[in-house]
Amino acid sequence: MNQIMDADVIIIGGGQAALATAYFLKRQKINFLILDNQTQSGGAWQHAWDSLQLFSPNTWSSLSGWLMPKTEQEYPKRLEVIDYLTAYETRYQFPVLRPVQVEKVLKEGNDLIVCSAQQSWRAKAAVSATGTWSQPFIPAYTGRERFLGTQIHSAHYRNANAFQGKRVMIVGGGNSGAQILAEVSKVAETFWVTQQPPSFLADDVDGRVLFLRATERLKAQQEGRSIEQPIGGLGDIVMIPSVKEARQRDVLHGLPPFDYLTEHSAVWADGREQEIDAIIWCTGFKAALSHLQSLNVVNAQGTVDVLENRALQQQNLWLVGYGDWTGAASATLIGVSRTARNVAEQIAAYLQTTA
Repeated sequence: MNQIMDADVIIIGGGQAALATAYFLKRQKINFLILDNQTQSGGAWQHAWDSLQLFSPNTWSSLSGWLMPKTEQEYPKRLEVIDYLTAYETRYQFPVLRPVQVEKVLKEGNDLIVCSAQQSWRAKAAVSATGTWSQPFIPAYTGRERFLGTQIHSAHYRNANAFQGKRVMIVGGGNSGAQILAEVSKVAETFWVTQQPPSFLADDVDGRVLFLRATERLKAQQEGRSIEQPIGGLGDIVMIPSVKEARQRDVLHGLPPFDYLTEHSAVWADGREQEIDAIIWCTGFKAALSHLQSLNVVNAQGTVDVLENRALQQQNLWLVGYGDWTGAASATLIGVSRTARNVAEQIAAYLQTTA
């Protein structure tokens, strides 16, 4: 093993969850180091499709301490988010090493050894904030390996150019499916397959409203009471301008899940068959946790058992930003700060007990 460097806290990952956690650790005056496997700032936003647009205004798409600057349109675009995260990292002068691919985390006494192929770091505590982008999920459909057309996950979709004039099936009923459908349907014949009929929010409901509703639900849950709220959650489709335009073209029609794939088509249980040239899988992601396998903390569901973000089986390991199991709305720009603040406070208390 190479020479081991020391830090009180290692943050694994360099996207929004890592930066939010770094902000609050710095306020706690805790020594930390960020290890990011990307070559530049911006986390997973670097890899999203070109036209991706958030569904909250800039003031509701910001990390703690500094609002995202005014954007060209009401809803920020992908490159504006990357610019903001890059500037945020620079503004607070976070210590970041990149590109560093963390391969494993080992336990040594009361410490954790965080290992890449070239270097190792000893830490009193670690925060895993590697997100989900590198673990795209595609359901196990019969015949998927037989299909001879193009298959791509939304994680690797960039724009509609490659689908010009083709018959394209888009699978997945969330915001990514709706936004990609809106774009591809301008240049191709599209078929939209959703597990449930797509759920569209009212035109005046965006990420601001959804986050406030989620906050109210969380507060009520903590206080042991229930509240009546309109139907609609963070997984429902927000009617951003491109999706509204697709609605005007009458292309937002969901088909039920198909039964199996052949070499050139999708077949439904009732015998209906549709020839297709390509499939875009907008079917979500799993948590990227392979680096924690060496600690034996990853469960059968591919997550880690946590209590308020702290691993139950490894008391000096915290997880931030993977979805609601690591804090309500913690996979969003506006939502991750609440989780990050709590984690920083827990780490500060832990370090005091080990001083």
